[in-house]
Amino acid sequence: MSTSGTAPVIDRPIELRFQGDWGQANLHRICGWLSQELGDRTGPGSRFAVWSGRGGADALTAVVDGQVDIALMTPTAAAAMIASRNGPLAPPGSERLRALATLPQRDRLVTCVDAALGIDRHEQLRDRLADLTIATSPDDGTNLIGLAAHRLLAAVGVEPADVERAGGRFLHSERPFPAIAAFADGSANVLIHEAIMTPAWQRVADQRSVTYLDVDPVIGQAFGAWHWPTATVEAGFLPQLDRDLRALEFSDFLVLCRDDLPDDVAALTTWCMVATRSALEAQYSHLPPERSPVTYPLRPAAMAQTPLPLHPAAEATHAQLDDDTTAGDALMWA
Repeated sequence: MSTSGTAPVIDRPIELRFQGDWGQANLHRICGWLSQELGDRTGPGSRFAVWSGRGGADALTAVVDGQVDIALMTPTAAAAMIASRNGPLAPPGSERLRALATLPQRDRLVTCVDAALGIDRHEQLRDRLADLTIATSPDDGTNLIGLAAHRLLAAVGVEPADVERAGGRFLHSERPFPAIAAFADGSANVLIHEAIMTPAWQRVADQRSVTYLDVDPVIGQAFGAWHWPTATVEAGFLPQLDRDLRALEFSDFLVLCRDDLPDDVAALTTWCMVATRSALEAQYSHLPPERSPVTYPLRPAAMAQTPLPLHPAAEATHAQLDDDTTAGDALMWA
């Protein structure tokens, strides 16, 4: 890799395969941003592909197996299982996984229930199994929302088979918005989900009173075994939330690669994330930062903090960059 002024370039053509989300959400947008910025700084004939993914455990597998070069997953808290080798998220070969950066996104996994149930603690759910219709994501080995939601329930003694045997049911959906809509329109009376900054969550209490359930100590212990922390949702952030709520941490996008990603590609990708971050920020600037699914402004020091070891070339690049590093380009979406 050579440099042109302060902007690094790779003189040869490269081919790079990214994996994002289903196609319309934040991870795909990030992949598109990086594809363009890398294309501007690599040799003629460079090609970039963005594969659709699910943003969960599939990102790890795709990178480890060499199906793609770079993938994004969320939340970063789940990646602690890889580093500790404790939990279900450590596929064979995961010791080869490296990080390029963290892209900040402030989120929580929240449990919201119809106030008519008369429940104010998670543990009370097991006494009302027949009355429950729980909207969340499936625990299918890939969806990390479903993994977290079902572990949360299991920690207080609520197992899917017991719910169904008692006459209750689950409404499973891959993405947040069908589940949130089901709760908002009354089809479900328990919602366990993330994406709490989105407008959909602001509608959950339009038709009835709701109650938010704090993470019980037993739930905190269950996730503590995976080194997965809890966090706060401030009073007023969600409708009818009149106190600070203790919820499961569900923040940030992790940009993953394998340890054999060429150094110049790892370095340039990292440089692009930091130096051209305003090109991504501009796509969210119509939203208040606390309501944006990418929390801006992006801070280079925070981007360099990752739950997995950084690729050595990425680590070296982060060390050279700071808040003043910018490509200075005219922005498409400014």
